[in-house]
Amino acid sequence: MTSLFQTAPAVLVLEDGTRHVGRAYGAEGTTLGEVVFSTGMTGYQETLTDPSYAGQIVLQTAPHIGNTGMNGEDPESRRIWVSGYIVRDPSRVVSNWRADESLDDALVNDGVVGISGIDTRAVTRHIRSAGSMRGGIFSGEAAAVDADEQLRLVREAPQMAGQNLSAQVSVSAAEVTAATGERIGNLAVLDLGVKQATVDNLAARGFEVHVLPQDVTIEEIRAIDPVAVFYSNGPGDPAASGDHVDLLRSVLDDGLPFFGICFGNQLLGRALGLGTYKLPFGHRGINQPVLDKETGRVEITAHNHGFAVDAPIEGEFDSPHGYGRIEVSHVGLNDQVVEGLRALDIPAFSVQYHPEAAAGPHDANYLFDRFRDLVVATLKEKNA
Repeated sequence: MTSLFQTAPAVLVLEDGTRHVGRAYGAEGTTLGEVVFSTGMTGYQETLTDPSYAGQIVLQTAPHIGNTGMNGEDPESRRIWVSGYIVRDPSRVVSNWRADESLDDALVNDGVVGISGIDTRAVTRHIRSAGSMRGGIFSGEAAAVDADEQLRLVREAPQMAGQNLSAQVSVSAAEVTAATGERIGNLAVLDLGVKQATVDNLAARGFEVHVLPQDVTIEEIRAIDPVAVFYSNGPGDPAASGDHVDLLRSVLDDGLPFFGICFGNQLLGRALGLGTYKLPFGHRGINQPVLDKETGRVEITAHNHGFAVDAPIEGEFDSPHGYGRIEVSHVGLNDQVVEGLRALDIPAFSVQYHPEAAAGPHDANYLFDRFRDLVVATLKEKNA
């Protein structure tokens, strides 16, 4: 493993013209995307391999990154998905017995262009004031490109709003994970960017997990005779995923129990007839407080989302698309954003955050048990 980061020049350019000069980190070259920040102090490997970060340049607010290297046991998917990576102080050495390679090597191997040695606190404060914006990292020879040309490239990059990125991160063919323990039945998982920890948690609850491509049809879902359907996390704008919304309405019309996480929460909201909107700078990290309105318990949770469901957070209300009564089940305590939905007349619920807890915390893991119990109760009712 190599452990010394590069000394080639690099520059971060934001679409408002802000520039930060630093050093190359990872692969050299040019990358463009939406610049967002993640507040987790640990779990950078899980962050980097989370497919929900596709199309985004991720800034780590923790100043020291890379000291535990990268290993073959903790990735959440088959590759690093971030479009670019911003850190302040990369670790010069790897000091963990589980490490297979350095973070720098992993970034180089996956062609991820990064930058180090800049004031990440200043960039974070700027994004919190101005909102998430497009940006570009130009390193090595690309750092010498004319500043006006760099800014032009950034401003011509696509906005995250309006993008459908599911096809980029989804599997191309079905993948099956066997249930552990007492088997409940087949579970259809629509892969919009699913994380491995989610699959493992579902299999541990007795589901034979069928991870399906994002363009699967309702007939193909019915063909595996599922006891329930799950929508995963994923990147992009939920308003640009009309086909996934239509598919979910067919699932709900069939009476199948449904659970959605993150992007799946937004798509359930749209299937029920609610709107979605883009947050100023999103929620990303593993330290976000959420209120479970049913229990009154405050959970510290993992988040990665830039969009949210538009719904009243108090009381019950009717689904505009005729699916009965709905309520907001969870609320973010930092900004009162909708963090969960529960349908009261059909077997469906969702949360905006990540109960699979990769890389933590574990406060919300009970939601997988809640889903299992919902499926078992629905099966008993059908067979009564």
